[in-house]
Amino acid sequence: MVDAYPQLTDRDTLLDRDCTTLSRHVLEQLHSFSAEAQDLSAIMTRIALAGKLIARRLSRAGLMEGVLGFTGDTNVQGESVKRMDVYANEVFISVFKQSGLVCRLASEEMEQPYYIPENCPIGRYTLLYDPIDGSSNVDININVGSIFAIRQQEGEDTDGQAQDLLQSGRNQLAAGYILYGPSTMLVYSIGNGVHSFVLDPSLGEFILADENIRIPEHGPIYSVNEGNFWQWEESYRDFIRYVHRHEGYTARYGGALIGDFHRILYQGGVFLYPGTGKQPDGKLRLLYEASPLAFLVEQAGGRASTGTQDILDFVPDRLHARVPLIIGSKNDVALVESFVKERIREKAVL
Repeated sequence: MVDAYPQLTDRDTLLDRDCTTLSRHVLEQLHSFSAEAQDLSAIMTRIALAGKLIARRLSRAGLMEGVLGFTGDTNVQGESVKRMDVYANEVFISVFKQSGLVCRLASEEMEQPYYIPENCPIGRYTLLYDPIDGSSNVDININVGSIFAIRQQEGEDTDGQAQDLLQSGRNQLAAGYILYGPSTMLVYSIGNGVHSFVLDPSLGEFILADENIRIPEHGPIYSVNEGNFWQWEESYRDFIRYVHRHEGYTARYGGALIGDFHRILYQGGVFLYPGTGKQPDGKLRLLYEASPLAFLVEQAGGRASTGTQDILDFVPDRLHARVPLIIGSKNDVALVESFVKERIREKAVL
């Protein structure tokens, strides 16, 4: 007898779902095939290519010489540089060099933006990025990521100082990240919701996984490096004492911003990176890390704050400005802010 209900194969399951690619999705989001829409779609395609190349390198890192470990150099931040930092930064430069799409690339690994003169007459955009977020995790095979944002270039920038980038994050056209984990995921927004894609290695394409992601208004997770507890302002210690004393909270911290943020985006909660006595502005860079993720979280219904101000309203005074970060579900960010504001009120009274 012929089986009337044959088992679905993996290929049948794949063909059964809408295989929307990243480039097609961007054009659909913009509802346009204008020159600007095609440019943004092409930029996202190039970012995806960089992600594929970095993912491939990471998957073979333990089998290749000269991939893991430190270079012996320090970057503009004064931090030791990992070999994967250098490789990933060069990948982004390489995939955009001949694109004709962007005039400048600004990375946390470079003191000044990288200009592509042959693109500048027609390239109207700047790509800002953190090539490898959480690079300390690379050598131990734990999640890392890449963060990116796209901005419209303003003015001629004849002196090469990129002063037009010193604006609030609300001027970002798009932002997102690539998460290198059990699967490689790309999450992005162009101001019309947050959408995630999974890299299908057999197709070589990022395929739509989740559309219009919404972060819960409250979640059980708090993510912070409690090893810095005694270096924080008292308000942040107050918050940690609060969650220790109340049921329903669970700590999750992996040491890579993207991995921790991705969990909270889907499950709700709050990620914190407060300033310390030695680094009162925190460790995270506004233009390359905090601002792109703030753009995403607001599009998903969440919030991002310095403790006293929305991250997207913060205007930097330099390209590598740092900022404290509280990001995640609306209610949880508001709770942390309440402790910060209470301490401010107490100091004002004194």
